Amino acid sequence: MINKLTEKIQKTGAPIVVGLDPMLDYVPKQIQKASFAEYGETLAGAADAIWRFNKEIIDATYDLIPAVKPQVAMYEQFGIEGLKAFQKTVDYCHGKDLIVIGDVKRGDIGSTSAAYATGHLGKVLVGSQICSAFNEDFITVNPYLGTDGIKPFVKVCQEEKKGLFILVKTSNPSSGEFQNRLIEGKPLYEHVAEKVAAWGEECMGDSYSYIGAVVGATYPEIGKVLRQVMPKSFILVPGYGAQGGKGKDLVHYFNEDGLGAIVNSSRGIIAAYKQETYARFGAEHFADASRQAVLDMIADIRGALEGKE
Repeated sequence: MINKLTEKIQKTGAPIVVGLDPMLDYVPKQIQKASFAEYGETLAGAADAIWRFNKEIIDATYDLIPAVKPQVAMYEQFGIEGLKAFQKTVDYCHGKDLIVIGDVKRGDIGSTSAAYATGHLGKVLVGSQICSAFNEDFITVNPYLGTDGIKPFVKVCQEEKKGLFILVKTSNPSSGEFQNRLIEGKPLYEHVAEKVAAWGEECMGDSYSYIGAVVGATYPEIGKVLRQVMPKSFILVPGYGAQGGKGKDLVHYFNEDGLGAIVNSSRGIIAAYKQETYARFGAEHFADASRQAVLDMIADIRGALEGKE
């Protein structure tokens, strides 16, 4: 799957991923009204509204991008109905030949970790049938429990040719409380990055590993260091746009081949119509606003990378 990701980035010229993280207040009133008319003001109605919202954004952007990243918590808040919308979103994106990065941030040990890996990336035996559940292509994983927590995920990735993005240095303001602590003269995030590189050696594609890392856009100097520590790991970069990251901040996350990183924007794209820049589209044409936000993001990152050269 890492080979497909690099190929789609090269084909689209867009090293970006659209974060499908829908809050209900992002969904225009006309969509909410239609869903509530059919299902009532219920969890099912809310889930239907976010599904309809997602579908229009996917339809408006799929030809521009290589991948999407649905954040499972935004669906779980609506219970089982929300998870059904998550599954529909994953399946619909696959139908559009998009790579799906499930932002699930799982992390545990033993059979629990194996079950998470199976549910999101692998297959499960049900009687005489082998079934897939959520069936994402990559997922995000929390490494806090160490190698015991990662190995079951790596095993499924090896079997299914799928991948991981392991949290290394996150974009939130308090990440440094733990991640920046010095251990043997180096911050903790560097130690984690070294383990990501080592785990990745077991799962190599043609040029990059199936085991990648999450490094926030809000720490460009750290990104520069970690790019060197993990030369064969793809870096998933959150924090663009709404959290302050710009294209010029991201150039050192990429390798000299112009690959090695994929930048996420969530509400900056899916709720673009709420921004002053895209207000001209209005709520009726929210998906067109999202498409324009994608085009602007591509131009920003492409311009920064060309300037690097």
